[in-house]
Amino acid sequence: MINSPNEFSDLPSDSSSKDQDSLNNNNQEIIEEELTEIPHPSLNFETHFEGCMEMYSEIKIVSEYLKQHEGWFCRCAQPMTAEPLGENGYILTIGRFGALGYELEPKMAVILEPPQNQIYDMYSIPVPDYIPPGYEVDYQASMQLSEIPVHESYPGLKETYKKHKITDLPKIITQVKWQLHLYVSVQFPKFIYKLPINFIQKTGNRVLAEIIKQVSPRLTYKVQKDFHDRFELPLPAKIGRRFQRIDLSFSDDQISEEE
Repeated sequence: MINSPNEFSDLPSDSSSKDQDSLNNNNQEIIEEELTEIPHPSLNFETHFEGCMEMYSEIKIVSEYLKQHEGWFCRCAQPMTAEPLGENGYILTIGRFGALGYELEPKMAVILEPPQNQIYDMYSIPVPDYIPPGYEVDYQASMQLSEIPVHESYPGLKETYKKHKITDLPKIITQVKWQLHLYVSVQFPKFIYKLPINFIQKTGNRVLAEIIKQVSPRLTYKVQKDFHDRFELPLPAKIGRRFQRIDLSFSDDQISEEE
């Protein structure tokens, strides 16, 4: 049975009405506080690496191969997913990474610029029709090609050719040097900001470095192998690929960690 208003007409109403008004006011204050609460600022993280690899061919052939990235980029980027974007771009989904109880699956769009004087620049742009959930990525990389005589190559070239029963050694090879710089801004959930900022900063930088350590050497190896397989050349030994973290807080050339 639903009570009619008249059934409560004899009950005192002043105190209950005041209590209800007070409760309503309190609730409104809480709602307004939540709506006007200033969010915690985004935290910025960064990591920097450099490396090189050798290609057992002249620079002209290596340059042409790299310029035709539509033939190798998506395949060599695996297990990352890579979708073509225009003539010189790709949308990359890197994988799922996290720390401190918070995870992200970063996605970014990159552009591979046509080479200028044997220098290849690569940089990130916003992913079309996509709003990243609480993060922004700024990726910059540069790759430079140069020819070097065989005697300046890393040890192992002669042994590699001998292993494949090839006696005719190249007189020159191509050395590919590169640097990459990764900056990420993250808006964390509230519970993360209860931790010391320095701790969050160090953890975030470490996670970024770990992502690069997983992705970059694998990509370098796959590109190097794809090139040498295509031209039926022996694959350089592991020593022909170098990869190390650099610390830009002191100078651009100081190496802080070698992988």
